[in-house]
Amino acid sequence: MRIFAISDIHIDYAENLKWLQNLSEYDFQDDILIIAGDITDNIELLKKGLKLIERRFFKVLFIPGNHDIWVFRNNFNDSLECFHHIIQIALDYGIQTSPFHMSDLSIVPLMSWYDYSFGQPDEELKDIWMDFSYCKWPAGFDEPQITQYFLNQNETFLTIQNRKIISFSHFLPRIDLMPTFIPEARRKIYPVLGSIELDKQIRKLGSTIHIYGHSHVNQHIVQDKIIYINNAFGYPHETLIARKNILEVSIF
Repeated sequence: MRIFAISDIHIDYAENLKWLQNLSEYDFQDDILIIAGDITDNIELLKKGLKLIERRFFKVLFIPGNHDIWVFRNNFNDSLECFHHIIQIALDYGIQTSPFHMSDLSIVPLMSWYDYSFGQPDEELKDIWMDFSYCKWPAGFDEPQITQYFLNQNETFLTIQNRKIISFSHFLPRIDLMPTFIPEARRKIYPVLGSIELDKQIRKLGSTIHIYGHSHVNQHIVQDKIIYINNAFGYPHETLIARKNILEVSIF
C-alpha cells in the first residue's frame, strides 16, 4: 500500500478535469490518496470529482479548501453551512474526512483558515482576494474567529498517538514554508495563506509529515524535525511551480 498526496486540483478548469478523468482506474486500487483541499466551488462538479477519485483508490481522505466553500453561486446561507454540507457529501461518496488509522500509521485532517498571523492584508489584497467576496460568514465572524472555529474542530484529534502520524491541511501552518525565490510583489498574499496556530496543533499532535496546499507552490522541506510537503496541482498555467501529478509520500 502506498500513500499519495495532492491538493488544489481545481477541476473547474477543463484541463484539470481531463487529467483527473485520465488518472488510472487500476494502478492505485491498493493505495491511499490525501486531498488537501480545493477541488471546485461548484457543488455538482464536486460530486462528480469525488466520484471519479473514490473509485480509483482504496481510501481517499479530504478536507475542503477555501475555494470549495465559496457560496457566490451556491444556495447556502453562509460558508460554514457549505463546509458542513461538503463534509456530508464526502461521507456519502465514501470519502473520509476524519482520522484514518492503519496499524502503526494515523492520517489526520486538520481544519484551518487564515488569521493574519503571517502579516496584515493591505487594501489591495482586500480588494482582489476572492474569499472576501465569495465567502460569506455568520454575523460577527472575522478572520481570526473563522480560524478558531476551524481549529476547534481539530481538538479531539490532537491526543491521537501512533508511531507515524501524517497530518494534512489546506492552509499553511507557517510562512517560512514559502520558498525564498517568491518575488516581493507576490508576497502580498502571505497574510491569507494560513495560521501559526495550526502549526502549534501539528506539533501537539506529533506529526511526522504534514501535507498542505493553498499556495500552489510545490515544496518538500524539513522544519524543526517535521517534513512539510505541498503537492498542489494548481491552475493550468502554473507549470513551473506545480508537479501536475499525485505524489507518493514516503513514511519511512
